[in-house]
Amino acid sequence: MLAPQRQQAILQLVRQYGGVRVIELVRAFGVSDITIRRDLDSLAGRGLVAKVRGGATLVRSTGAGSTDEPGFAVKSVRQEREKRAIARRAAALVQPGSTVGLSAGTTTWALAHHLAAVPGLTVVTNSVRVADVFRRPSDDRTVVLVGGVRTPSDALVGPVAVAAIRRLNLDVLFLGVHGMTVRAGFTTPNMMEAETDRALVEAADRLVVPADHTKWGTVGISTIASLSEADILVSDSALPPSAREALTGHVGRLVIAS
Repeated sequence: MLAPQRQQAILQLVRQYGGVRVIELVRAFGVSDITIRRDLDSLAGRGLVAKVRGGATLVRSTGAGSTDEPGFAVKSVRQEREKRAIARRAAALVQPGSTVGLSAGTTTWALAHHLAAVPGLTVVTNSVRVADVFRRPSDDRTVVLVGGVRTPSDALVGPVAVAAIRRLNLDVLFLGVHGMTVRAGFTTPNMMEAETDRALVEAADRLVVPADHTKWGTVGISTIASLSEADILVSDSALPPSAREALTGHVGRLVIAS
């Protein structure tokens, strides 16, 4: 396949899924990592895609609103290194035999990969992607995937999800968020997802929010919880000093993952 043909095919994949990973394109087209990166450079140079760490996404218009909700594929290639660090640190907070809630999100999805090795867990989630991480059967693990209406971020939300969650009790909830500010708290761009996430928060004895530095200052249309409801917030080392100071004054404990 010639480079222009391959680049057109890559562009179609970006438009279809919202984002692509270099490693996936290498497998799909049978070419080298360097070749794919050159293709992405060419597409980005023409303003057709936006390069991110490990891949590319659709070019986003400026001034995204409070209801702008990128799909899972788009978000999964943003801040990958930071999310991995946060996931490792957050996983250390889980004790074997716990009942753990994981809301939808790419950071909670990264966390799920670490929790797959923790024995005796009962995992409750409204995320199809998170549940899929635990698809391999295990005699000492139970996975509960609640039903509901599927969102662009592959969350299951709505009255069916809320009704199921309200019958459960969780030791700890790891809550993925779209944004966080002192005024608005932890927010999401999807109002139905906010209602489902609030049910998860209410079902948990302890709330842990794993959120990278880009979430600070971002506001979605609907508030899930106030900052003070978080027992622990796990973020990364790029979180600015002003944000650290503000968060330390509101959340139970701020943990920085290096």
